[in-house]
Amino acid sequence: MIKSPPKVMTFSATDPTGGAGMQADILTISSLGCHPVSIATGFTVQDTIGVNKLIPIDSELVNDQARLILEDMEVEIFKLGLLGSKENIATIAEIISDYPEIPLIIDPVLASGRGDEFVDIEARTMMMELLFPESLLITPNSLEARQLVSDESEGLELSIETCVDRLKEIGCENILITGTHENTESVINTLYGPSNQTIPYHWDRLPGNYHGSGCTLTAAISAYYALGLSIGEAVEEAQYFTWHALKNGFKPGMGQLIPNRFFRANDVEGDGKSTYH
Repeated sequence: MIKSPPKVMTFSATDPTGGAGMQADILTISSLGCHPVSIATGFTVQDTIGVNKLIPIDSELVNDQARLILEDMEVEIFKLGLLGSKENIATIAEIISDYPEIPLIIDPVLASGRGDEFVDIEARTMMMELLFPESLLITPNSLEARQLVSDESEGLELSIETCVDRLKEIGCENILITGTHENTESVINTLYGPSNQTIPYHWDRLPGNYHGSGCTLTAAISAYYALGLSIGEAVEEAQYFTWHALKNGFKPGMGQLIPNRFFRANDVEGDGKSTYH
């Protein structure tokens, strides 16, 4: 009998384009040699341009999906994406608390790339109070980091350092803030660890707009960690994987590019280029 690969349990909403959400998790985790265990939190109506509708799945069904699987198999890590509703956040927090030995990585999805909002202030507060303190790592982009910790009077003018301080105050152990939205020549992603450890990563800025880059990055970190890498090693390897998936991305519709998570398999000429590119 073949040994089971590491299992990554993801909580995320579907994306029929295959660019983000549950489909991004499945593609990324599978491409890195892990087994995706997918818990649906909602359905979306969307294309590569934007999201038209989000229909949350009933929290009781979310609970039943996850707990039945957890009684059946050992899961190496939890990965959270778009959770769909406040009720789902509360339910998932209860599940997480019942399995404290399983590490938790959170991609705090607040809106689509076009700006379609998924999370109101109350849901955002619930995430920060119930889930963030239990996490091994959270992976907000710079806009999300500011939205998470700023109040109405501050707007979105906070420094990243202030955001990190506030996130650590509520119990976040490791914070990876991605810098695609910042006005810098290269993209600078920064990992803030315990004891004021700070590790910046510089990546060439790629042309075009991508659908599902954050989902891909967080799913890749989860997979690498499940494979036995340290959190620092997993973060570094996942960025390399994601950058190349974006570089070899393709445009299936009229909107954004989609990362090619199987760029290695499609590299038939051995030159790092996807057959789709």
